[in-house]
Amino acid sequence: MSETAEKSETLPPKSRKRIQTYMKVAICTLGCKVNQYETQALEQELLHRGHTLVDFEETADAYVVNTCSVTAVSDKKSRQMLRQAQRRNPSAVIAACGCYAQTHPEDVKKLGLDVIAGTNDRAKFIDLLERAAQDKTPIVDVDDVWERRDFEVLPAGGMVNRTRAMLKVEDGCVNFCTYCLIPYARGRVRSLPMDEAAKQVKALREEGYREIVVTGIEISSYGSDFKDGTSLIDLLELIAREGGDMRIRLGSLEPRTITEEFCKRASKLPYLCPHFHLSMQSGCDATLKRMNRKYTTEEYEEALNILRKDYEHPALTTDVIAGFVGETEEEFEKTRAYLEKINLYEMHIFEYSVREGTRAQKMSGHVPEQVKTERSEVLLSMAKRHKTAFEEWYVGRKEKVLLEEIVEKNGKKYFQGYTAHYVKVAVELTENDTKLEQNEVIVVDIQGFIDSFKAVDDEVVDTVHFLFLLQELITHA
Repeated sequence: MSETAEKSETLPPKSRKRIQTYMKVAICTLGCKVNQYETQALEQELLHRGHTLVDFEETADAYVVNTCSVTAVSDKKSRQMLRQAQRRNPSAVIAACGCYAQTHPEDVKKLGLDVIAGTNDRAKFIDLLERAAQDKTPIVDVDDVWERRDFEVLPAGGMVNRTRAMLKVEDGCVNFCTYCLIPYARGRVRSLPMDEAAKQVKALREEGYREIVVTGIEISSYGSDFKDGTSLIDLLELIAREGGDMRIRLGSLEPRTITEEFCKRASKLPYLCPHFHLSMQSGCDATLKRMNRKYTTEEYEEALNILRKDYEHPALTTDVIAGFVGETEEEFEKTRAYLEKINLYEMHIFEYSVREGTRAQKMSGHVPEQVKTERSEVLLSMAKRHKTAFEEWYVGRKEKVLLEEIVEKNGKKYFQGYTAHYVKVAVELTENDTKLEQNEVIVVDIQGFIDSFKAVDDEVVDTVHFLFLLQELITHA
């Protein structure tokens, strides 16, 4: 349902000059790869209409924050970035879209923004942005997610200055985990039609991308809305046919996706990256049941075993929530022991965050914040050990690397990229080295570790602890 809202009377009105038809627009993207994908689609449409893109830290005519609401911390960060934009240029148009704006429009209204929209209809969102620049009337346009029936087809591609392309193939989720608001932000499952997927993959290949990241809110449910038996593996085979030698990297999967049949077909796709992120959240069956996760630890481990049988040294990663409601010391110890046993490459550890409006919020037995932090630190320490052990396996081996950007450490420059297993590597550059190019796949000899990097422009600090130093270029792939 759409409406035009007046700004809160407690906030002073803005005094703005009339904005030109063509605007300098800055976008801040928070959250998941789906948000990143939708931002790059916004960028393409803005450029198509004649607008200019600038960094969020620069002075702009309009600022857009593509918000996230996966945790309470995400909500807070969304508000912070919107206020930051207001301070940076009080005369600019300030707009919010994304999951936080979709699920909490009343809270966002209190910030005194010009445009508030949700997670649907990006072309209309830009229309609203342009209208706000002209008539200065605050606009709220947030629809009912449960009325959505069709997949919103957006142009695939990479965000500005990215070498990997993202292909959003699915939207929506009906898992209704007790801690999560995403179904209320995204609605029911809707899938990109196969023929449209083929067109987009072909276009990305022709544009020169070397890797496609298949993303969505819950890609394991891809095709379930077609009601004709189409599933994710059918889509991956199509992408492989149309994509040629482009790498295919998968977004987060539900454990139910990994079956003998899935891996039998997937392992025949030579450019499908052996990097599988299987959502877990807890290593204790009682906790999983309270979360309304629809698998057991035994079923999860079976999925890992299938992958390890069909792929050599696959990169298996996951998410874990520390201190979920009702998690006892005994339950946490089960999770800790289980994670030690299954030994994954990377574990993203999150302290449980209460989400207003979820079933978990109303449960009894909330864990004290200090205990959540202590448990999180235990798991983070384990995650660091497991990551190091996984990466040590590569020392002395030759691997293909997709080069992405130049980084700097201790006065030396390196070309940084990723293996198919999503291990970050770096090749040292000499002052006159012109051999290497962005978006090029090369084969390297992995020599050892270096500590950390920062981007050359100092804008992005890389927090990865272990990077491979590759001193010898073997051959171009």
